Amino acid sequence: MWIDITERLAWAKGTHEYRPLGTAVIAITDQFRQRDFRQSRPAPAHLRGQFAGFFGSLETVNEYLSAGTRAKPRVTPSHLL
Repeated sequence: MWIDITERLAWAKGTHEYRPLGTAVIAITDQFRQRDFRQSRPAPAHLRGQFAGFFGSLETVNEYLSAGTRAKPRVTPSHLL
């Protein structure tokens, strides 16, 4: 997941049972849902230095967003580019 602080957006790439779901983008005040993901949407190349981390499920991503605490962003791992 990536957090775009300037635009107040959260981006995520996801899989379901090892099948790619694609990429989703929502407001950082919202919650991700499976229907938000689109395979035709590209990953956010402009946010390479704003990687928030890997999460095991949409539930944990949504908990992270609702907590409002933000870990220090880091560079996107190369295998996600």
